[in-house]
Amino acid sequence: MDRMNFLSFLLLCLTSVAIGNKANKHKPWIETEYQGIVMENDNTVLLNPPLFALDKDAPLHYAGEICGFRVHNGPSGSGSVQFEAVVLDRSTGEGLVRSKEPLDCESQREHSFTIQAYDCGEGPDGVNSKKSHKATVHVRVNDVNEFSPVFVERRYEASVPEGRLFDRIVRVEALDADCSPQYSQICFYDIITPNVPFAIDNDGNIKNTEPLDSKRQRIHTFWVTAFDCGKNRAQADAQVVVTVKPSCKPGWIGWTKRVEYTPGSGSIPLFPSLHLETCEETVWNIQATVELQTGHIGKGCDRDSYSDRSVRRLCGAVRGEVDLLPPPSPAANWTSALPTLPSSDSSLIFSFNGSNHVAVVPDSVVSALSGDHFTLQLWMRRGGANIQPATTQTRGNRKEEETIVCSTVRNDDSFSHYSLSVHGCRLSLFYWPDVSAARPVKFLWKLEQVCDSEWHHLSLSVQFPSVTLYVDGVTFDPALIHDNGAIPNPAPRQRMFIGACWEPEEKQKEILNNTIPEGKDSGDLLVSHCCHYHGLLSGVTVRPGSVEPHSVVECLYACREGLDFGDLETLGSGMKVHVNPSQSVLVLEGDDIESFNRAVQQVTYRNSLRFATPGVRPLKLTTSLRCFNEESCLSLKQLEGYLVVLQPDAPQISLSGVGPHLARPAPEFEGPRGVPLFPELRIVCSLSHAVNTAAQGMEGGALMSDAVAHTLDGCEVQPLGEELNPEREELLVDMDVVRERGLEIINTTAYIAITGAESISVYEDVLRSVRYRLAKGSARFERRFRLSCSEMNGRYTSNELTLEVNFLHSLDSLYHPSHLLASQQQFLHPSHHAGELSGHTLPNPHRNSVVPGAATVIIMVCVGFLVVMVILGVFRIRSIHRRGEGARGGAKEGSSQWDDSALTIIVNPMESYESRMGISADTEGEGEEDEEVAESPDDASDDQRIIIKKEGRDGNARRY
Repeated sequence: MDRMNFLSFLLLCLTSVAIGNKANKHKPWIETEYQGIVMENDNTVLLNPPLFALDKDAPLHYAGEICGFRVHNGPSGSGSVQFEAVVLDRSTGEGLVRSKEPLDCESQREHSFTIQAYDCGEGPDGVNSKKSHKATVHVRVNDVNEFSPVFVERRYEASVPEGRLFDRIVRVEALDADCSPQYSQICFYDIITPNVPFAIDNDGNIKNTEPLDSKRQRIHTFWVTAFDCGKNRAQADAQVVVTVKPSCKPGWIGWTKRVEYTPGSGSIPLFPSLHLETCEETVWNIQATVELQTGHIGKGCDRDSYSDRSVRRLCGAVRGEVDLLPPPSPAANWTSALPTLPSSDSSLIFSFNGSNHVAVVPDSVVSALSGDHFTLQLWMRRGGANIQPATTQTRGNRKEEETIVCSTVRNDDSFSHYSLSVHGCRLSLFYWPDVSAARPVKFLWKLEQVCDSEWHHLSLSVQFPSVTLYVDGVTFDPALIHDNGAIPNPAPRQRMFIGACWEPEEKQKEILNNTIPEGKDSGDLLVSHCCHYHGLLSGVTVRPGSVEPHSVVECLYACREGLDFGDLETLGSGMKVHVNPSQSVLVLEGDDIESFNRAVQQVTYRNSLRFATPGVRPLKLTTSLRCFNEESCLSLKQLEGYLVVLQPDAPQISLSGVGPHLARPAPEFEGPRGVPLFPELRIVCSLSHAVNTAAQGMEGGALMSDAVAHTLDGCEVQPLGEELNPEREELLVDMDVVRERGLEIINTTAYIAITGAESISVYEDVLRSVRYRLAKGSARFERRFRLSCSEMNGRYTSNELTLEVNFLHSLDSLYHPSHLLASQQQFLHPSHHAGELSGHTLPNPHRNSVVPGAATVIIMVCVGFLVVMVILGVFRIRSIHRRGEGARGGAKEGSSQWDDSALTIIVNPMESYESRMGISADTEGEGEEDEEVAESPDDASDDQRIIIKKEGRDGNARRY
């Protein structure tokens, strides 16, 4: 029985298990992928396809039913947190996906996650429930138009030229924060200000609907708004300001025609506010050329205003040059026939007319120029005073050749010959090292400087067979030409011409003593059809020996004024600047307008001279533009202006420390070294400038003088009255000091001139060494001298310092016959020595000196004697009145002896001196007996003459 119950129970369990497995043997089934949409303001996700879970166990209770869905993380890892899935109908398996919290499209627009379905199992407890596979769900959050457009800028500004229609003046822009294209895009803009001549399109571009007029309305202000595609209006409207500019004219703006320069102010910008206006034309290359015209200033620009010789000293040139065109003087008369032109730089300019102006250098000068090593330097300007551009001539035409220098010199036992010529735009040096044996060589240079009718500096250094040419400080290499033609040998004779060359020897016989015979045409003597130079020359020098260094040549040519660029470090990228060697042309090139404008404003003018040459310097600005469209590229006209260099403050050169009188015993002047005239001379140079005294409580202004370090270039000592007598007097100078300083001196009977650019202290030393010496027995009473100095070849001069030299004589010297002769000469010519009797004379410290002076003693004796004669005359008149009327005839007879119309007084002014020396004097009565009455009317004009009569050793009367 028990066994049977056990078997029944076991059978029941097995049946139940078999029945249970049969009831829930299938998994639920869902789609593998779903696409969902959810709105920002909703949490229900609309899926496609709809969410349904199927189970093949249906319609079994529990096993065929769906109890739930589970959400798992997707690729983003956040789906399970933000979403959930619920079952709407367990029997059909319908489900719903929804978000647990509000979604934001702007923060995350796409969501992905997986989902699984679970059945209810075998019973209400969900035993043996089965789950489906995982399906992917993509949910897109649909945007809601929750944001309004916002403008990027609150204010938009633009400027346009008047009179034109533009497709776009300015563009406004608004943004929308919504995530969807529907609501984030701006569908259209609108101008909300009525009655404005502007329109706006859907992209925010604003244009004018009619041409604008700056005179009618200069500034237009209006408001615009924006709408998104959801028709939301912008939160805040934007303001638009359009400025109407006057009609745009391409060109330079801010050009100043007149620019002033104060000497001593260094560098100044020429165009501080200049900028280029292209009127929105696109350019890719800009080139501007600034030209400073200084051809009328000296030799092409403002250089040192000293003589050529002084400039050579300042530049450190080696001494020993020979001036072939010196200023005309008795010692250098071969340039006296040449016409000269004035020059602002104090140099002497000689003009050659191309026909008969020739300078024949004397043999005495040529003899110092021997050797095949020399340096020839000169300033040259083709065309003469009235400059005309050189014309191009046929090659090989010998008529255009013009000789500048032609020379034959002796070299030991041989003769060498050279000639420097120009023809067309070529410069040639014909050199013959030995006229009797060697073959001539021709050096040729093709130079634009030769024919541009401007001043140029040429320096030709010859170290045969090497030749170096510097033109304006720049080296040029020659082309060598060996001339094997039939060239007649120059005659072995030493000679040199400036401005032409000579014919063969048979025609040279007509040239005598370096002069061209009168009545002879120079063409008979010189090669008139080919060799005469036509132009200007200055500073033609030859220095035999070693050649000049390049640094010296550059210094001789260097301009003290020119164009410059302010600061190269500020030059923008892509900018280029170039200045020619003379600094008269500056070229700027660039591709950016802003950088180009800044560069133009850095162009400066500089002048390093303290006393710059005043005057006008024309300025030119030429601009070239290149555009992408060459046909419509802008063309700018040339701008012209001028730079005015103002008059500099003139320096005051003051000479002092020398009294107006210098008195010394006569024997001191007769010593071997004489007497120094200016032992305590002081030279001071000062500049006066205005000072504003209003700040110091004073009315008006004042002039202040500041002492400056300066350079003099000449001083002159000149005797006043008659010239020096070389047999009896002379001026001496310490030649060691003069030679040591490299100064030059001209010592004549009319003046002593010391020249050369040197400091004030050097000139003080030289002038303090100037001494005046007399020959033995040549004493006189006084002599006057005048001293003056100058700067820049007389451009600025000092005060004239006058010195009166008094000679103090002893009694012995007065009695000396030579002294009496000198006194006689002075009295016989009172009109030339009026100041000698009234001159100042200092006491003589020596024992035997005459005080206060010989001239004063003579005058006092004469005046005293005249007083005695007047007293005697009065006494006699009284006696005549006592005689009565009967004796009037005798009175008339006596009065005729005192005729004032021809009064002649005979007196011995040396009476007092002779009494001291033991010589007896005539009595007063004897003086009356010896007086003479002038009977001739010719003596009436000599009533002021004093005649001294002395019955001396020779018994004859002498006049002084």
